[in-house]
Amino acid sequence: MSYTLPALPYAYEALEPHFDAQTMTIHHTRHHQAYIDNLNKALAGTEAENQPLEQILTQISKHPVAVRNNGGGHYNHDLFWKILSPTPKTAPEGKLADAINETFGSLDKLKADIKAAGLTQFGSGWAWLLVKYNGSIGVAATANQDNPLMDTNLVSRGFPILGVDVWEHAYYLKYQNKRADYLDAFWSVLDWNAVEKNYQEALAKL
Repeated sequence: MSYTLPALPYAYEALEPHFDAQTMTIHHTRHHQAYIDNLNKALAGTEAENQPLEQILTQISKHPVAVRNNGGGHYNHDLFWKILSPTPKTAPEGKLADAINETFGSLDKLKADIKAAGLTQFGSGWAWLLVKYNGSIGVAATANQDNPLMDTNLVSRGFPILGVDVWEHAYYLKYQNKRADYLDAFWSVLDWNAVEKNYQEALAKL
């Protein structure tokens, strides 16, 4: 099985002015494509070549670092593109909204916690909202292209349902060193419809 670059469900300029078209184009066609190309090379001829990517990531300690970095890069970016929208649902509803209020007290507190996770991640990485294996939700940060699925993650493991890319390639052309401004802008293009769908799918896997 060979991985290919998924098409975005919107135009590169569709998330303006929050995410600029040049960054989106480079991020998708160069950075994400490079992770896919390198993942295919790393898996070629191995037993994992035909395994689902999620299965590979949950057992990533068994695989070379190239699979960890590039498999994570592909999975993380695929999730990231799908939760963004030029016409987003601006707040969660139903079971996810209830879980957020129960865990964090409010949506604003969740946003603050994710922003803090993104800001305090030293260097490159991601901030996540995840469903833990006990069914609860939580916020975590991971370095590089790691994610909560990976068995190398000893702090917060589970199924990621929302991820924010805090690598500089995700925001530097527009926001330069102002990562906080980028994290604030993220909420203007986050589609809670997609996150709710991810939440339901994660719960179904428990």
